[in-house]
Amino acid sequence: MPDKVHCAHILVKSESEAKAVLERLEKGEKFGNVARALSRCPSGKKGGDLGTFTRGKMVKEFETTAFALQKGQISGIVKTQFGFHIIKRLE
Repeated sequence: MPDKVHCAHILVKSESEAKAVLERLEKGEKFGNVARALSRCPSGKKGGDLGTFTRGKMVKEFETTAFALQKGQISGIVKTQFGFHIIKRLE
């Protein structure tokens, strides 16, 4: 298991919004463009890029998913106290 990971994410308020995000990504839209358009997180302005982070820096549900992804892989819907996330591992 890696000690650090570089990810981007898209944060939305509802599960239905998250499903719509996944549909757009599955149709081939670029992750960064969808993040800039829809993410409620300030990182959306940077295409959702959260930079590199180590274990213990993110909420458990987010961290567990982020560290399990392979480079370039996009997660399913991850629910946390902040809303619904779609996570992409960048490095």
